[in-house]
Amino acid sequence: MVKDHATVWESCLQNIRNNVNMQAFRTWFEPIKPVRLDGNALTIQVPNKYFYEWLEEHYVSLLKTSIRSQLGDKARLEYQILVNDPREEEKRKPYAGNGNGFERPSSSHPGNVSLSDQLPYYNNVDTDSIKNPFVIPGIKKMKVDPQLNPNYRFDNYIEGDCNRLARSAGYAISRKPGQTSFNPLVIFGNVGLGKTHLAQAIGNEILEKFPAKTVLYVSSEKFTNQIIAGIKNNAINDVVTFYQHIDVLIVDDIQFLEGKKKTQDIFFHIFNQLHQNGKQIILTSDRPPKDLQDMEERLISRFKWGLSADLQAPDLETRIAILEHKMMMEGVEIAQDVTEFICYNIKNNIRELEGVLISLIAQSSLNRREIDIDLAKEVVRNFVTEINKEITVEFIQKLVAEYFKVPVETLNGKTRKRSIVIARQLSMYLAKNMTDRSLKALGEVFGGRDHSTVIYSCRTVQDLMETDPFFKETVSDLEKKIRMSLSEK
Repeated sequence: MVKDHATVWESCLQNIRNNVNMQAFRTWFEPIKPVRLDGNALTIQVPNKYFYEWLEEHYVSLLKTSIRSQLGDKARLEYQILVNDPREEEKRKPYAGNGNGFERPSSSHPGNVSLSDQLPYYNNVDTDSIKNPFVIPGIKKMKVDPQLNPNYRFDNYIEGDCNRLARSAGYAISRKPGQTSFNPLVIFGNVGLGKTHLAQAIGNEILEKFPAKTVLYVSSEKFTNQIIAGIKNNAINDVVTFYQHIDVLIVDDIQFLEGKKKTQDIFFHIFNQLHQNGKQIILTSDRPPKDLQDMEERLISRFKWGLSADLQAPDLETRIAILEHKMMMEGVEIAQDVTEFICYNIKNNIRELEGVLISLIAQSSLNRREIDIDLAKEVVRNFVTEINKEITVEFIQKLVAEYFKVPVETLNGKTRKRSIVIARQLSMYLAKNMTDRSLKALGEVFGGRDHSTVIYSCRTVQDLMETDPFFKETVSDLEKKIRMSLSEK
């Protein structure tokens, strides 16, 4: 059967999908498009040069194995980079690969353009004569204050699947500001996911590695106010000139420029000058550039020149790691079941995790209470309204039945099948320990049984826990699942 480029790449994707997690697959392989198959050489199209570099650095072995499984040991992979910059006449640049993973771009390759040829000459200007909009009039300040929070650093920004792309890109920028393919870097995501932290961490890292560079963080609101003041005082050229001599410009919440036509126009010219001079631009937004409303199309187009990286809600394991790191910074120890309870219920906002921790510490200190599940429930109620529900016998029965894969109604029936008896006894044990129902009431709930049956079941479970480590672990898992599932009832 004659293979075409689409068929070969789809077969490669099947192998790749089995060897990377789904987040990595969606980020790095789904955007790739097969272009052509010429003998044993497969050409694929990638969005930008950074994408190509990342594949070469992290997935070259997997790509090599996948391609050779389809085309033989002499298979070659070639890259075609899609350039989004409308100023470029050539929209696609083919990059050939070597046998290792395929050759780095060669300047002699047809269609390849040297990056150094694209950067215009930058004339140095005496910046001491430029007015600084961050300085109170009449007070001269020789050095620009970066306006960065020193606590926002890479070493306290916990990495997970939710932010790996953005963090990796940010760290690469900190090593070569203005010299990577992702300029600008647009970091977008919902409130409380760490956009500002990451953006400022990049700035702090650059200042540490390149102290001579001028780094500036500014909110879009402050930037707008400076533009308004500049227009009012007939000094807008001073503001623009100041910004055009920043080495690394970080603008937070760029979406707040929506509808501000004059500010957008001025920012457009600042952006162009910085980008043409090889300066680094970092933007944050609550949504991707394509979803910004009432924003000039030429600005949105430029936002897409580099890399747009989204921050997603962290998974449970990442939330736990974040909370434990914050606990370490605060010098406080909290039991594992309490941290898991908090992280299970605070799902979509890292700031809320910090808020819960601060509230727990305050409540514990002021009221001289131990930080336990009960105190955690009281505090989390202020953040998540669904936590108000209490554990019920019916809820325990439901989870135990799901765990043992038996119908929930059989727990109240007469059957003596071993798997169901164990599930019923365990349900009684958990209900006795996790609810305030009396033994008699529990017996009634479990099919009208006598209270002595409940006592016997609890003793049986206790004995099994003492003699069977696997069963003890099962009980522990169920207890944790019940506590963690409070908000899902």
